[in-house]
Amino acid sequence: MTRPFEGVKILDFTQVLAGPYASYQLALLGADVIKVERREGEEMRRTPLSREWADRGLAPGWQAINGNKRSLTLDLSKPEAIAIVKQLAAQADVVMENFRPGVMDKLGIGYAALSQVNPRLIYCAISGFGQTGPDRLGAGYDGKIQAMSGIMAITGHAETGPTRAGFAVCDVLSGATAAFGVSSALFQRNATGKGQLVDVSMLEATLAFLSGQIADYSVAGHKQQLSGNQAVSRRPTANLFKAGGGYILLAVNTEKQYRALMTALGCEATFEDPRFADWFERRNNEPALRAIIEEKLAAKDAREWEKILEAAGAPCASIWKVEETIDHPQIAARGAIQELDTPYGRLRFAGSGFRLEHGGGRLDRMAPALGAHTDEVLRSLGYDVDAIAGLRVREVV
Repeated sequence: MTRPFEGVKILDFTQVLAGPYASYQLALLGADVIKVERREGEEMRRTPLSREWADRGLAPGWQAINGNKRSLTLDLSKPEAIAIVKQLAAQADVVMENFRPGVMDKLGIGYAALSQVNPRLIYCAISGFGQTGPDRLGAGYDGKIQAMSGIMAITGHAETGPTRAGFAVCDVLSGATAAFGVSSALFQRNATGKGQLVDVSMLEATLAFLSGQIADYSVAGHKQQLSGNQAVSRRPTANLFKAGGGYILLAVNTEKQYRALMTALGCEATFEDPRFADWFERRNNEPALRAIIEEKLAAKDAREWEKILEAAGAPCASIWKVEETIDHPQIAARGAIQELDTPYGRLRFAGSGFRLEHGGGRLDRMAPALGAHTDEVLRSLGYDVDAIAGLRVREVV
């Protein structure tokens, strides 16, 4: 089946994570994404996690968000390169970039310039703080946004202080927001026939995902604190508990689930204990309730308890490592991890995270080698072999 964005052409100047993650989501759904890189390639190609892959210019983290794309190298300081960009923009549906505000304007290929070339163009600019405002020129890094947005103020333990999330959460949230913004603009263009600027602020994108925490304060005056592993429901049985030699995360949030948990643990006597009569009393006596639960959980391994409690109707999960999760039977049954045959063997990558009955996301090819499609893209613009060779001699591409 035809995927949602087949036929959509995207000229992608983004780099590092937030922007490439956004264009990757659209590429999975069929968009033709031409990734424009400087002649030496973007820095993320050589992230020092694996020397073997870095030497190939295909660092694992870079591959993870650049599949299905085509690679074009250009030296944007050269007028000839800017002319190529304008030719491509005239044919494109979307341009995406995540430079600081004003950088693309100085090059002569910002929204104002390219929208003159193509009035139907959707131009997505991702930055730390957006295209306007007193902090518009501030650098937008994931850790910085985690600290500023409030995420770190609620992540961590009172005893040890704030901590950042274990992955680049603000980059990914911003990328998802950008993909949604571009999708919205493409849909709106069907009615208006007009392109527009999609202005994505990493800080604002992150705040949009903190809507509950913001409302807790703005509506009820509740000031958020470090929450450790406690759920937003504030239920004392929705937290991390010691079990056997490890840990188990209980997600017990309803009265029915609570009774299922305590019954499965053999703690029915607590049903008559006034300290645990309702959720208010359970919160007031949380240390005592935790002690009772953990005493029982100590008898078996966390994975054993996971099976027992889930079967009993008490939601929970032991702590799974990434290498375990990707081989989980549920993940395998859904085909959530996409597999590709590559020159380097069979590799596996995360997909789009959702399924469509008709033409959903699909990874067709691995992330491209640097400049792998430069000649192909230039030929589509009418450049012949000699013209392309001349561009190489002049170090335009």
